[in-house]
Amino acid sequence: MSDLEKNAQEEATKKHPYNLREKKEKKAAYRSLIRPELADELYDRILNIIVVQKKYRDPNYSAKDLAKELQTNTRYLSAVVNSRFGMNYSCLLNGYRVKDALHLLTDKRYADKNVEEISTMVGFANRQSFYAAFYKNVGETPNGYRKKNAVKGK
Repeated sequence: MSDLEKNAQEEATKKHPYNLREKKEKKAAYRSLIRPELADELYDRILNIIVVQKKYRDPNYSAKDLAKELQTNTRYLSAVVNSRFGMNYSCLLNGYRVKDALHLLTDKRYADKNVEEISTMVGFANRQSFYAAFYKNVGETPNGYRKKNAVKGK
């Protein structure tokens, strides 16, 4: 077995931290059936509800709740989120939650809060999902990020 084959095999057997998997590309037929005008309108309304109104901070805010608020169905919502944001609904929410957490972890006003309290503040239901989403988006753990950036701030 050559070195190249050995390296490829080692890469395949490496475990991803926090059970993360590679993203698989799927082509769902219903995504192309939605009218572009409707998709644009839903995209703007999704941004308004999720980002401006900060609904991502609610750990129980589901795709079904958002679809009801948008007066559409979850398939259309899913199609718009997949095509316009390039991810699924939970990844979208987790992305905004992690961005929020990045600010709180380095903010001096929240220095007395532990990582678990911050994860609850930004909308994660449990510590494990916070750590997994944080690692997936940032590439390090929340504690590691906080320590690294606290040193820079001093």
